[in-house]
Amino acid sequence: MRLHFVWIGKTKDRRCAGMIEDYLQRIGHYASVELDEIRDPGGPGRPGRPGKEDPRLVIRRESTRIQAAIDKDEVLVILDEKGSGMNSAELAGFIGQQQQRGTKRLAIVVGGYAGIDRPLREKADLLLSLSRFTMTHELARVVLTEQIYRAFTILAGHPYHKE
Repeated sequence: MRLHFVWIGKTKDRRCAGMIEDYLQRIGHYASVELDEIRDPGGPGRPGRPGKEDPRLVIRRESTRIQAAIDKDEVLVILDEKGSGMNSAELAGFIGQQQQRGTKRLAIVVGGYAGIDRPLREKADLLLSLSRFTMTHELARVVLTEQIYRAFTILAGHPYHKE
């Protein structure tokens, strides 16, 4: 199975970027990994600046770019604050099910600051909430990649995950 991470913008915080890179490499021991960091050129004025542009336009533009990055045959997981909450074992179960079904590509999407439009969310096979807490997108990427790595270690019976 190939994991296809898709998110808006580069991870600017070097500490977060380092942790993400570490977890992506670890995940690579269990599955192929692809990362699309979608650059948002922004609209009129300063590109990609929160609060400088109508959020509805930002959502539409970013969602269009996300959709273009995802293949039609990918199983689609979108991080969404109103999505299903899972514990680590449940996430491992979901990934295990995808492996058993022969899923070739699993796209995991983290939208931009304004969110993702409804039509794209409706295409998702899973809307996933990482937490009820509010966190930065960069920290969410760290938590996401760590939890995906943890899921693979659970499936492999590796002692990384303690219950």
